[in-house]
Amino acid sequence: MISVEEARAYILKHFHPLEAERVDLLSALDRVLAEDIISDLDVPPFNNSAMDGYAVRAQDIASASREKPVTLRVIGNIAAGYVAQNRVEPGTAMRIMTGAPLPEGADAVVRFEETSEGVDAKGTREDAKRRESVEILKAMQRGDNTRAAGEDMRKGNLVLSRGTVLRAPAIGVLATVGKKQVAVHRRPRVAILATGDELVSADEPLAPGKIRNSNEYSNAAAVLKAGGIPIQLGIARDNIADLTAKIRAGLDADVDLFLTSAGVSVGDYDIVKDVLGAEGEMHFWQVKMKPGKPLAFGVLRGKKPVPILGLPGNPVSSIVSFEIFARPAILTMLGKNKFTRPSVTAQLLEDATNSADRRNFIRVIVEKKNGEYVARTTGEQGSGILTSISKANGLLVMPEDLTFIRAGSEVEIQMLDWPEFEA
Repeated sequence: MISVEEARAYILKHFHPLEAERVDLLSALDRVLAEDIISDLDVPPFNNSAMDGYAVRAQDIASASREKPVTLRVIGNIAAGYVAQNRVEPGTAMRIMTGAPLPEGADAVVRFEETSEGVDAKGTREDAKRRESVEILKAMQRGDNTRAAGEDMRKGNLVLSRGTVLRAPAIGVLATVGKKQVAVHRRPRVAILATGDELVSADEPLAPGKIRNSNEYSNAAAVLKAGGIPIQLGIARDNIADLTAKIRAGLDADVDLFLTSAGVSVGDYDIVKDVLGAEGEMHFWQVKMKPGKPLAFGVLRGKKPVPILGLPGNPVSSIVSFEIFARPAILTMLGKNKFTRPSVTAQLLEDATNSADRRNFIRVIVEKKNGEYVARTTGEQGSGILTSISKANGLLVMPEDLTFIRAGSEVEIQMLDWPEFEA
């Protein structure tokens, strides 16, 4: 058997970021930028008001207070999207809305709340717009309640670097600098193939000895969640002709990764190894992990070389193996370089045990109680108990050399999902 780290390192050597494609902004969400983005303008492009209030000259109101207000003559109103046609001269002010360009001559904005308009709030908005004078109740410094041109971005400056993961705020940055489309690394196409004579489709009635095909859907959903495009090939039966045909159909679909489930252990009917060996160069391993000991990896010969990852057939083993090996491969092809899930320290509410010389991924539920995280197992941990991982939001990873953890111990949990709410 080989270690988890050895298997993952060998597998990831065969993957690299895929070529770039140009997509619309919303399609770029959570994708990896494949070009540097240079701003084509100053942002904001002009000095503007950060508040609703009055644009003033700070020196005119240097002595203003509620006890001794300064009265200014109102010479106009400026809404966002419009430009003042005259200057703020000594002794004058302009009523201004948030985002409106600061008029020439003004260097500060006084909020409505700090003027007589805020104190005497009477009448309609139109009445306020017809004010001929306003009392300023607070002194301001130059620049108060304003936003300077270029304070966010400068024309010609780098604003987003190649390799950036485009979260929602970055999409806003791209729109701000006029990028309606952007170059990102293409999403990998991943073939999904389940194998076995015992499998039937999800909507088929069960005959004696048959089970429904859950692995295809679990793996396809995991590919989609990781950012890939699942190509579902259905079920390959346990014969060389059908399995070979399904593999070649996947290669004809121009995939970047091939995933199979089942047929990579030591069973008498596990012919997947024979067919994969005939269609490419394969390595078959036993990995020091539980669940998920049997694993295959290799490269298929198609129109282009396609890495193939053979996952175990037990449903929990397949999901955990996908998490440890396939998800990092997909993220690598997307251009991402961080694969580690976030972790939390939690108090374990029950004893945990481990088989010697294997890393155990124990399915747990993490909750926050009284400000602290606690973790409990999802129940029986057999590799065929699919509900045990469907309930889990984290994995307690027990090292190979650790066989027992006592209830009440502090443990590190690798989170799969965060709790939807915290008590």
